[in-house]
Amino acid sequence: MKKGLMLSVVTFGLIASSHLNAAEDLSSMFSEGKASGQIRMFYIDREYQGSAGNTTHRGSTAIGGYLKYETASLNGLSFATAFYTTNEIDSRETMDPTLFGEGNDNYSMLGEAYLQYKFENTTFKAGRQKLSTPMLGDDDARMLPNLFEAYVLTNKDITDTTLTLGHVTKFAQGTFGRAYNGGILSATAGYSYVNSQDYAGEFKNVGTYAFDESTDGITMASVTYTGIDNLKLQLWDYYAHDIMNIVYGEANFSWNCLITDAIKPYAGVQFIKENSVGDEFGGEIESTYGAAKVGFKVQNFNLSFAYSQTGENDAADNNNYLENAIVSAWGGMPAYTQGMVTRHMFLAGTKAAKVAASYNFKDMGTNLTTAAYYTEFDMDENSGYGVERTASEAGFDAIYKPQAVKNLQLRLRGNFPRGFAESTSGKTGWNEYRFIANYNF
Repeated sequence: MKKGLMLSVVTFGLIASSHLNAAEDLSSMFSEGKASGQIRMFYIDREYQGSAGNTTHRGSTAIGGYLKYETASLNGLSFATAFYTTNEIDSRETMDPTLFGEGNDNYSMLGEAYLQYKFENTTFKAGRQKLSTPMLGDDDARMLPNLFEAYVLTNKDITDTTLTLGHVTKFAQGTFGRAYNGGILSATAGYSYVNSQDYAGEFKNVGTYAFDESTDGITMASVTYTGIDNLKLQLWDYYAHDIMNIVYGEANFSWNCLITDAIKPYAGVQFIKENSVGDEFGGEIESTYGAAKVGFKVQNFNLSFAYSQTGENDAADNNNYLENAIVSAWGGMPAYTQGMVTRHMFLAGTKAAKVAASYNFKDMGTNLTTAAYYTEFDMDENSGYGVERTASEAGFDAIYKPQAVKNLQLRLRGNFPRGFAESTSGKTGWNEYRFIANYNF
């Protein structure tokens, strides 16, 4: 058992949660606070295959999660802090890097520390916190999520409308970012163009993290509207100072089938436009991405199909592979066509398609949800990523919540990419299985 594991487990057991109420004074603000958290155990096993000759079989098991304390509200003001940790239980000779920090070591960090003020329909939050927005996201796909240092103002005074204004100064990469090692694939999959192996758990200036150049941060604004039945509209703008401006739009709509009420069709479209600004630390960027999704639900069954396309690089300017790629360096991954691990749809000139199906077994008396998918990526010769023109990924996901143990979630996942990468020595793919146990308290 690695050093720090026992301390982390004991720490999780020390604090029991209490109800969060409005406080009458400073003393009750803390005494009536609430403790919460999650204990996570994660097992991952990946066996490489393909003509590139990579026969690595890597895998690891880790335990960790987070412990959070929130004070009660005093005249609208409250405080919160959260401690995050990941610790190795066991590993193969080749460890999986996506469960740990720099050097595949255990690490712990103060991931959240913020003040929050609420007045009527307005909320202001300042400090270290989680963000879940289209192009700035927690991407909680392994042990620990991405975290941010930010100032966020949210207002709901307008009926059916949410307005957001914020400024993000620092980014702390989670463990999943260690799947990449900088470069074009990393910068289009949610992480640093210069280095994603050694940044896990460290709050860094957003510009330094992405392109090794300190900037004034990212200013974001958004409007979300739900005032029309079965329609949700959202528009986001992210101004990453001296890097780029990102516009993200999405519309989702559902309707009643004309043939039978048993079928519930739905559709969605999303759009991303990026343009470099200021000193252009990420190089010249003039990229566009569009996607559409259609599907239907029949009771507990859901089937969908999605298609996306990214603008192509000009062969004459193919030394700048990010020019028409969608750069996503801070955990944002909203694409309809992403796989569980394959995120090639943001590479320049990529056409991607995905079919997915899920079924919920709740009517059979069990809290089990299963899903399966297949996605394919047709990449342009000027994308800048390897020599492979087509990649694919199939996978499944099963989530079970046993009735005997409240707040426990058991999850089994598998992904099977083919042609993920190709060099002159051949193609690379793998078979990967994950088992995750999450206990929330």
